Amino acid sequence: MKKRELFVLVGVLALDLLSKYWIESILDLYDSITVIPGFFWLTYLRNTGAAWSIFEGQRWFFLVLAAAAMVGMAYFFFKTDKKNQVLRFALIFMFVGTMGNFIDRLLLTYVRDFLSFNTFGYMFPVFNVADISLNVGAGLLILDAWLERKN
Repeated sequence: MKKRELFVLVGVLALDLLSKYWIESILDLYDSITVIPGFFWLTYLRNTGAAWSIFEGQRWFFLVLAAAAMVGMAYFFFKTDKKNQVLRFALIFMFVGTMGNFIDRLLLTYVRDFLSFNTFGYMFPVFNVADISLNVGAGLLILDAWLERKN
C-alpha cells in the first residue's frame, strides 16, 4: 500500500470517527443546529438500519455483511494492478466508509448520522462522513468501469 493510499484510508476514517464524536459532544440526540437556513443542518440521529432506516434493528446482519464486504474489498485491493489508481482509491473509499459505520454498529449498536440537507424541497436522509466515503468510492468505481470500457 502506497503512502498516499494509507493517508486517505487513515485520514478519512479519522475524519469520520472524530466528526461523530464531535457531533455527540455538541448535540443531544434529535437536536439540530441550522448551518445554512433552509438548506443545511447538523442534526444528531442514531440509525440502527441502512439508508432511509431500511432493515432497522438488524445489527448482526449489517455487521456480518460489512465484515464480508471489507474482506472482499481488501482482497480486490491487493489483487488490483497498482497502476489502476482509480480502482484502488474506489476500493479504499468504500472500505473506509464501510469500516466507519461498522465500528459504530459494533461498539454502539447504531450509526451516528448528522449531516442533513434540503435539496429542492426534498429532505435527504441524514448521513455521515462514512456515507460520503462510500458514495465517493462508488462514483470512482463507475468512473473506473467507464474508463475501462472507453479503452
